[in-house]
Amino acid sequence: MPGIVGLITKMPRAVAEPQLARMVEAMRHESFYETGTWIDESLGVYVGWTALKNSFADGQPSHNERGDVSLFFSGEDYANPEVMRRLKQRGHSIGEKQSSYLVHVYEEDPTFPACLNGMFHGLLLDQTRGTATLFNDRYGMHRVYYHESNEAFYFAGEAKAILAVRPELRTPSAQGLGEFVALSCVLENRTIFKDIQVLPAASAWSFRNAAIEQKNTYFEPSEWEQQPPLDPEAYYQELRSAFSRNLENYFAGPERIGIALTGGMDTRVIMAWHKSDSGSLPCYTFGGMFRDCQDVRLAREVASACQQTHQVIEVGDEFLQRFPHYAERSIYLTEGGVDVYRASDLYVSEKARAIAPAKVVGTYGSEIVRHAVMFKPMAPADGLFRPDFLTHVHKAGETYKAVRSAHPVTFAAFRQSPWYHHGILALEQTQLTVRSPYLDNNFVRAVYRAPASNNGNGDVRLRLIADGSQKLRRIRSDRGVGGASGPVTSAISRGFLEFTFKAEYAYDYGMPQWVARVDHMFSPLHLERLFLGRHKFLHYRVWYRDALAAYVREMLLDPMTMSRPYLERKSLETVVNGHLRGDRNYTTAIHKMLTLELLHRIFLDAR
Repeated sequence: MPGIVGLITKMPRAVAEPQLARMVEAMRHESFYETGTWIDESLGVYVGWTALKNSFADGQPSHNERGDVSLFFSGEDYANPEVMRRLKQRGHSIGEKQSSYLVHVYEEDPTFPACLNGMFHGLLLDQTRGTATLFNDRYGMHRVYYHESNEAFYFAGEAKAILAVRPELRTPSAQGLGEFVALSCVLENRTIFKDIQVLPAASAWSFRNAAIEQKNTYFEPSEWEQQPPLDPEAYYQELRSAFSRNLENYFAGPERIGIALTGGMDTRVIMAWHKSDSGSLPCYTFGGMFRDCQDVRLAREVASACQQTHQVIEVGDEFLQRFPHYAERSIYLTEGGVDVYRASDLYVSEKARAIAPAKVVGTYGSEIVRHAVMFKPMAPADGLFRPDFLTHVHKAGETYKAVRSAHPVTFAAFRQSPWYHHGILALEQTQLTVRSPYLDNNFVRAVYRAPASNNGNGDVRLRLIADGSQKLRRIRSDRGVGGASGPVTSAISRGFLEFTFKAEYAYDYGMPQWVARVDHMFSPLHLERLFLGRHKFLHYRVWYRDALAAYVREMLLDPMTMSRPYLERKSLETVVNGHLRGDRNYTTAIHKMLTLELLHRIFLDAR
């Protein structure tokens, strides 16, 4: 993921500068990345960056007119046009670079960086004050990893950049690995590495004389939690205003923009309110190898109603043939931020970049508005892990329960998004500029004002779609919600779609072991083809059993894998052999074991 890297230190330049070069190189993943370095020996600052070409952060750094303030920025800020007008009125020279105005925002607004709106991190150098300030966005979405040592403070957008110069840090955190096994992410600003942490959300840490002076936090979710609730109509009007007023900021800039359409309501709301010229907004949807899923069918209909082109990016034979490459690459790029099945996200992101290097998504919509919970503790397969390691897995469930008690919007925006969604976002951001209007500060702040009796605000998106576009109101969602059908027809449609959705889940990830045995008896009939592909485009149960069987066997039955100290060898053999025979379903266990083994081989074994 593009970002800034560096160290703040009193070490001699001859020692620090080569370290900076290695850190930058560790984050140069693609030929279309722009990179650079900057050194300020008086402040002890050695900073570098990577950025997608032509993105908001391309062309670092930015300086004020006097040259005594320098800003290194990664990510995006969705500023109100009024901000630019005020800066020009104050006599500031706004450069051609998209982010150049931000250094002047710092000079004019004492709340900086609280006044910014987006997913970002940055480093601000103020020669007059003799300070350097490391900061990130209020959600912690544009992650900063750090390590404090006696010699230096290291920071980077990816942990591997720190590991490149401090290889002794390739020591696993038992707590971090336990949380990853239970939840597919690591909680509370920890990582899978024992001595590398994540900068807390809304941080503005200041340094003086190459040492930390203050660890400030510029925002707390309680500020928004304390807003009084509104009545239903006033709430809707405020939410609608916040969404419609700021939406166009997410379609600005020189990069060609596409939209990843689904059959759900979150992208539908965006299409209803963003009025693009005919054929100017390329739309695409991810599809599978068996049939057109509901996402594809409905997205195609939505794009047609909006007079936009639509493409299907298929995850099929080509992806399966190159699965080992994408699996290893995905774990390398996210450092334990995703499970191996997310390899498809990297594959489709590469394809999407050929369509448009920036994309708008509906991600976080149902989570923020309807409080949808996307992750929870999952018990590992019986007997797979040894008791001492299971202690950390069980503790992860207790930690989750504690953070789950937060305000539902706080959990969605400030816990679930930066912990669980970060790895997925980071994987996409290695290829694309990714934008979601559902994490806009004004929108999230408005959602906190929902009526107490609104029960998740499930209907508000339907009204937003209707008010934005009557054409799109008449198209149902992938789960049969909305549309122009009568109540009886709608109920039948929802019932059928719900049945096929659950049947597909049962034939894939959720198939109980006794059903797997029965299904194996009838395997020549290929019953799964009756259900798979109707709602989902990933089918790892059958892929691991068939197309990827050799890879699973080679990776998981390797003596190196089976010698891991937290594993029970016999249980692992039972899991692998049972799934490959086809009379057991261990899809999620294989996900986790492949991911853990790749983490070991790429990061932990390299000590």
